[in-house]
Amino acid sequence: DQVFNSPLAESTILGVACGLGSYGKRPVFELQFIDFIGPGWNQLVTNICCLRWRSFGQWKCPMVIYAPYGAYLPGGSLWHSQANEAALAHYPGLSVVIPSTPEDAAGLLWTAMHCEDPVLFLIPKHMFWAERESAEPICAIPLGKARKRQAGSDVTLIAWGNTVEKALEAIQQIENEASIELIDLRSISPWDRETIEESVRKTGRVVVVQEDTENCSVGQMIITHLMSHADLWNKTISPPILVSKGNVMIGYNPIYEYAALPDVQRIVAAIRKSIATKSPRAVEAAVSAAESVESGRHGRPYTAPQAATAATNTQSITVPIMGEGIRSAKVVALLKKPGDPIELDDALCEVETDKAVYPIESSFAGTMGEWKVEVGATVEIGEELGTIVTADGRQEKNVEAAVPAAGSAESGRHARRYTIDPALSPTIARKLSRVIPANLQIDARWDAIRKARDAGKKKNGRNAPSPSVMIAWAVVRAMEKHPPFRRLILEDETIVENENFDLGIAVAIEGDRLATAVITDANRKSWEEFTEIYRKIVDETRAGRVDAMNAPVVISSLGALGVRAAAPIVVPPSVGTLFIGSAHREMLPNGKKNETAEVITLSLTFDHRVVNGAGAASFVHEIKEQIEHFNLKSVVSTRGV
Repeated sequence: DQVFNSPLAESTILGVACGLGSYGKRPVFELQFIDFIGPGWNQLVTNICCLRWRSFGQWKCPMVIYAPYGAYLPGGSLWHSQANEAALAHYPGLSVVIPSTPEDAAGLLWTAMHCEDPVLFLIPKHMFWAERESAEPICAIPLGKARKRQAGSDVTLIAWGNTVEKALEAIQQIENEASIELIDLRSISPWDRETIEESVRKTGRVVVVQEDTENCSVGQMIITHLMSHADLWNKTISPPILVSKGNVMIGYNPIYEYAALPDVQRIVAAIRKSIATKSPRAVEAAVSAAESVESGRHGRPYTAPQAATAATNTQSITVPIMGEGIRSAKVVALLKKPGDPIELDDALCEVETDKAVYPIESSFAGTMGEWKVEVGATVEIGEELGTIVTADGRQEKNVEAAVPAAGSAESGRHARRYTIDPALSPTIARKLSRVIPANLQIDARWDAIRKARDAGKKKNGRNAPSPSVMIAWAVVRAMEKHPPFRRLILEDETIVENENFDLGIAVAIEGDRLATAVITDANRKSWEEFTEIYRKIVDETRAGRVDAMNAPVVISSLGALGVRAAAPIVVPPSVGTLFIGSAHREMLPNGKKNETAEVITLSLTFDHRVVNGAGAASFVHEIKEQIEHFNLKSVVSTRGV
């Protein structure tokens, strides 16, 4: 009796929450992403945040608005990866919290659900994928109370949300150079002034790391507050430093996403600059890698520690993040042998996910060490694949990135270099950019498939072939008649055509992820073999099986969710992706009059490098004919070639 379906529109979600809260309920509503708060902005700032104030305390609307927040899971871009806590915290009457651990998330959510005023509960998305057990009991955490993650005496490092994880990694990298006190802010509004003031009085230095845009941000607010107190001003040894995302949007390509966001090397550079700088007190812009190198050349008052030889001349090759929800891949090729020389950007190996084969490239020069995996192994994101010995005994990870945060107009025209972990290789980005996609759609009558399905259920019950396998069979028959859709486009853009061919089936798996089931030599299968293999391969793919993807055509469908039409993407080496829409009724011409008929929409996206529009139209029309004339009795008697 306490869980209900929510409205879909953000303005309605917030309006209903305000109404329920006003009449004594304590609603907890979820926005799919905090990026979507825009359509509900009027409700938030005109009604929700000011209801108690404008009614002289007679009305209130306690509620929790829970929303995934932030980036560091690539592929989200504009509407799925933004951090906007500063805009939300600007309005009196709203509390804003951003936990960085599951324990803090549970404790803050408990408190938020018992507050008398609205709370925006922003949860970093990467926490959804970070599986961990907690032996600690869940305790309520008061709003406005920061958490001291690590005590120190040289620098106060302030972070929240995703940046806490980056701050911890930076501390590990620089722990022998400075004693760092890390404070997890947790609560943005209200925020813990006392804890931060106390820490800065002790250290005399402060570095703030935030995921939000620099302009009018929480980090600037903290620095302004600290520097407005005479006693803190007098105790500061070096200027405060803000490390943040610049005044840019998160890009679609993971390379652009990680280039825009604070990373470990920028945090390390900021800490070193804070320790080294003795300039007049002024707020510094976000530190870039180029600036950190410059500061290292001149007047650095400390000596960088010398790491052990084994740690400095050997670099691990790891599986990079390849997209949101992708957690494993299959090793399909090892391109370097132990002892082989390696140059910057050399392809080291290839791994395959559900949609593409990804080369993993080297970010530094050296010599190939050892491989710790074999071809065919399934590996997890972040798993070590092998090692490389660098040419000069030091890691040289120079990755081209976008302009650092808060760069000047002049620096914005020139790329800077600083160390980041590769997310998606430039080779794959270039490979996908070469596809010339085109899309066309056509409706096919559903009567024959429905009749065949009903006949199969009467004969075989639950074991009757599904409409999906019937459509897949129709696609294979159409591919036999249309050679362009038996082709593959290889890495070197060579186009090959096969007499026998595979068929790909897009499969939705847990966690809003996709995988591709592959029916090998699909045209050689009899109907009985085809239906059995179809069921088996789809089930095994849902369970985690990964196959080599050499299917010229992939079938995709969201019909079960009521989606009538979509424009799917084509990922090489495939030349076409066919989306099957849900069955629905349309008005169709029948001679001199029109009539309603149940139809499905076939939406074909194809690579124009391989086939032209007329050929694609002929192919999809053949699929339509195969579907509209599908007969279970005739296909049962069909044997494989």
